[in-house]
Amino acid sequence: MGTAGHEPEPPPDELAARFRAGDETALREAYDRFGRAVLHLATSTLANRSDAEDVTQATFVAAWLGRETFDPAKGSLIGWLLGIGRRKVIDRLRASAREARVVETVRQLPEPVGTGADPDTVVDRLVVADELARLPDDQRRMLELAFYDDLTHQQIATVTGVPLGTVKSHIRRGMASLKRRWEVDGAAPGPRPAGISGAR
Repeated sequence: MGTAGHEPEPPPDELAARFRAGDETALREAYDRFGRAVLHLATSTLANRSDAEDVTQATFVAAWLGRETFDPAKGSLIGWLLGIGRRKVIDRLRASAREARVVETVRQLPEPVGTGADPDTVVDRLVVADELARLPDDQRRMLELAFYDDLTHQQIATVTGVPLGTVKSHIRRGMASLKRRWEVDGAAPGPRPAGISGAR
């Protein structure tokens, strides 16, 4: 005997199987059923509601595009979606941190005086700041000391306590990344600071 007037919901594994098979109605059902849980995960970590909503949408887009990698035998659909959601939240946090570093670099630029700062110099500084923000922490720290504090390799090694050879290695790899970015953007690197010029 069933309950009159109430259609039972399909079992979760049936929804998961249809989702994995590419059934678009299953995508809509999954969003209706689990979207709130993914949004709650995002809003519990991200301060900005708009960012949380973007992460929720990105989660379902990524899940749908990568649905063939979902294995119902290894876990539930909601667990898989929340796993994707966590990665999207982390990606958003990293992007926000990178944006904040670039904004802070711009804020530290000197105020234009007289006829104003040379636009090329400002652009170069922004390109450098953006690329530095993409680098691993160790490389970024070494290059910041070289670019902004104008320290030599030996001085950087002394300040950081990192062996001189490691300092040179970090700077060499970081400069290679900067060079690739300059070539892509068509920006010409300006004069090198003390920590960049030569093996010092």
